[in-house]
Amino acid sequence: MGQETSRNEPAWVSEERSSGTVTLRTGGPWVINHAPHLFERLARLSISGEEPIVVDLSRIDRLDTAGAWLLYRTVRDLRAEGLDVEYAGGTEEQMGLIEQAAANDAICLIEPPHPNVLIRALEDMGAAVVRVGSQVRASLGFIGLLVETLGHAVTRPSRFRLTATVHQMEVVGLNALPIVGLISFLIGIVIAYQGAYQLRLFGAEIFTVNLVVTAVLREFGILLSAIIIAGRSGSAFTAEIGSMKMHEEIDAMDTLAISPMETLVVPRVVALFIMMPLLTFYSDIVGLLGGAAIGWLSLDITPQQFLERTHEVIWGWDLGVGIVKAPIFGVLIALIGCYEGLSVEGSAESVGQRTTKSVVESIFMIIVLDAFFAIFFTSIGI
Repeated sequence: MGQETSRNEPAWVSEERSSGTVTLRTGGPWVINHAPHLFERLARLSISGEEPIVVDLSRIDRLDTAGAWLLYRTVRDLRAEGLDVEYAGGTEEQMGLIEQAAANDAICLIEPPHPNVLIRALEDMGAAVVRVGSQVRASLGFIGLLVETLGHAVTRPSRFRLTATVHQMEVVGLNALPIVGLISFLIGIVIAYQGAYQLRLFGAEIFTVNLVVTAVLREFGILLSAIIIAGRSGSAFTAEIGSMKMHEEIDAMDTLAISPMETLVVPRVVALFIMMPLLTFYSDIVGLLGGAAIGWLSLDITPQQFLERTHEVIWGWDLGVGIVKAPIFGVLIALIGCYEGLSVEGSAESVGQRTTKSVVESIFMIIVLDAFFAIFFTSIGI
């Protein structure tokens, strides 16, 4: 590069070549105000070859630490490339500033702040409260929109998606019978076997029937059905709707004036509302069959005796308690699954996160509501 001296600029730098030497001439006030301009000029210098380099400081009027750092950094980078670089024409004060810049050329590791543990805990708690509050508000808005959509479906039955609802009833109900039946049968066996082991100590094996009937009809039938459906169908709702959201199919439906609530959410909610009581009843029967099988094989309680004892044990609300909870749990699972699916932000990772969150939230809410119902029914004598 040839000479680039500019007399109109207050601080400048230029490059000259003569007699096998490269001279970098500097001039003007090398202070912080002119640092951006000088930084750009130094970046545009193109020095190559093996000639020695002299940095001429004789025309610098003023020099502060910012200017000294620019000079030192330029010389340091050139020396790092294997070039021979020397200063020339600098005053004692200027060279002192450059040496000071060189002495402080070290990586400064920033130590992360260490906030007070109590303050950090309060901050995390506050953030969690705000996050939960926002989610509750959004969930209430989603429920309100669902109620409004159901109201429109009631007043205008032609808008109700009957075919989609029947399809979802098959998927969440009929297709779930094998897994629900297997788990319920095995749990009935476990309850009967463990109960008989303890009751045998008191010579009261016959009361194993009481234990199986009460546990299965009031709690395990509905809990097993709800948890299985939450893991099987609730996660499927989130994944299906989330994939549609990720591929912008939901936006396309909005563009075509097709309500995602009517098309996607209502059929799933109605399907689970109808099928959960039926699945619960099925789970109850299969669970009792598991208990009856263990009674016959291990306790010498014949199926006829088990049936007669069951008829004596069952009280009016034993079966009703589980059936009453079933549609509420079904609607809850469908709401959480659809809400989390519509909350997907457009990436495959988000689909996975929302699906996991859907299952965890559904199971948590099922257990919380079941505990509430247990206390409620006991308090009113049911």
